[in-house]
Amino acid sequence: MSNKPWACFCSQRIDETFVAKFGWDWQNYTNKVAFILYGGSLIVRQNTSEQNMLNGSEIWFGIEKNEGNIMDIKKEYERWLANATTDADVLAELKTLDDAKIEDAFYRNLAFGTGGLRGVIGAGTNRMNVYTVAKASQGLADYLNKNFETPSVAIGYDSRIKSDVFAKVAAGVFAANGVKVNIWPTLMPVPTVSFATRYLHTSAGVMVTASHNPSKYNGYKVYGADGCQITTKAAAEILAEIEKLDIFADVKTSNFEAGVANGSIRYIPDDVYTAFVEQVKSQSVLFGEEVNKNVAIVYSPLNGTGLKPVTRTLKEMGYTNITVVKEQKQPDGNFPTCPYPNPEIKEAMALGMEYAKKCNADLLLATDPDCDRVGIAVKNKAGEYELLTGNQTGMLLLDYICSQRVKHGKMPADPVMVKTIVTMDMGEQIATHYGLRTINVLTGFKFIGEQIGKLEKQGEADSYVFGFEESYGYLTGSYVRDKDGVDGAYMICEMFSYYAAKGISLLDKLDELYKTYGYCLNTLHSYGFDGSAGFAKMQSIMQAFRGDIKEFGGKKAVQLLDYAPGLDGLPKSDVLKFLLEDNCSIVVRPSGTEPKLKTYISVSAENKETAEIVEADIRKSAEKYLK
Repeated sequence: MSNKPWACFCSQRIDETFVAKFGWDWQNYTNKVAFILYGGSLIVRQNTSEQNMLNGSEIWFGIEKNEGNIMDIKKEYERWLANATTDADVLAELKTLDDAKIEDAFYRNLAFGTGGLRGVIGAGTNRMNVYTVAKASQGLADYLNKNFETPSVAIGYDSRIKSDVFAKVAAGVFAANGVKVNIWPTLMPVPTVSFATRYLHTSAGVMVTASHNPSKYNGYKVYGADGCQITTKAAAEILAEIEKLDIFADVKTSNFEAGVANGSIRYIPDDVYTAFVEQVKSQSVLFGEEVNKNVAIVYSPLNGTGLKPVTRTLKEMGYTNITVVKEQKQPDGNFPTCPYPNPEIKEAMALGMEYAKKCNADLLLATDPDCDRVGIAVKNKAGEYELLTGNQTGMLLLDYICSQRVKHGKMPADPVMVKTIVTMDMGEQIATHYGLRTINVLTGFKFIGEQIGKLEKQGEADSYVFGFEESYGYLTGSYVRDKDGVDGAYMICEMFSYYAAKGISLLDKLDELYKTYGYCLNTLHSYGFDGSAGFAKMQSIMQAFRGDIKEFGGKKAVQLLDYAPGLDGLPKSDVLKFLLEDNCSIVVRPSGTEPKLKTYISVSAENKETAEIVEADIRKSAEKYLK
């Protein structure tokens, strides 16, 4: 056995029988051995005690490809050649794969977790295709039938390659299993699926999207009956159902068009869409105040789903001076002008910036393909357009919403703001200033949605004022349980108009916040690690960070917060946060949706220039562990 992590290949659930194959006693080893399922991949780690799991002293070991109960990659590939005949694209690709590509396509089953599925479109168990989507849908259908008397589902899809195909395949599987299907008749944003799930009182929701990933990706997001992405418990139960299934023999399917004809599949009516837009419009905090809505806005949906709901909402609220980026207007899963359609990325905003300059626009907005994130740019004093970070926009929105509610006497009795642990700490300072209680949650908007649900169960849903994450996700109301780019775009426009009427730019307002609470710089850095070797490397790096690290960039490490065993009442998560001296910090975590490690650096300093120097030193120091 090796003392380093391995990506291992297992076709069997982990139980007493499996453990016995390796000469282990189940009773003795349950507190000493952790089994990590990463899709179909298995990582085994041994430790001296349950309490010491995931610390730097643990010993890693794995099962070689030819040991025990191992998936025979070649045999599975040949089985696909014989059975994956209904999709011409998959069959054609299978016939072109060499040995290296076969291994990458079949070395594991595509991971299913709280984020559902996400992967590269293509042939194989480790890919997004009609077969992996159908299998996941069958597992979800089995779960729903076990837990609901009359199960139902709401389905949406975005502009990505094969999104409409995957949505219809899923619908056909649900219908074949007696699950009533409600599906949007055209592509729609993520928040409309969360909304429809709640509005129509369905048992679950499914959104086919890979969010902001490059064009070669697609995904399959699952929502609970509350409209929130599924919990860890629900994901584990659905995964258990999926793992029981043979991808070809155990999946029930039916024809989509026939389902529409017989009523087992129903298109979601337009009044649900209108109800969603009305909810977004109701988030206004002007409370009768008049502002100049003739501000010049440039908007890009980045070839995604945002065009109709964003422009409709803005126009109905009086914003008519809107220029849409022509090249990025129509849905296109190839994203020809924006290979990485993420408003967090400067390149994704480049064409919009050009339009803003040509139009002398006041404000640039861009939503990602599934329209749950929104990025912005505004003019600085030199007349150049400056991109704002998700943290900066979130702080501005928080301060604007709170100040308006306080001014008009509309603040609830026990107001709450929710943010993720990697989001700027200044948000909590602003919240405290206005009397809000801050709830910090793990990365992922589902945890923010979960907190709204908890408030709702207590009869206090109205206490929720605002939630945001640094990755450009915002939500101002409890009508959905996911971040909402339509809501974000509208509220940003309202905030901009409000301050513009007073002769204040958003950058002026940001400077005012820095003067009040101190300058703070937050940055995000991503590092790619592809394939099975990449996954093993990421695990090794996380272990290195759990070593005895004294400082980053000359800033003493005051405290290490390890969320792996569970911390502050939060679920277990492979996240590390180093609290550094001088109110600085660095967070390290593997992405839940991409083969990447991410670092989040927060620096407090006297000014921007000093902060940037300190940030660079911390980043360079951290990168030593990433090699």
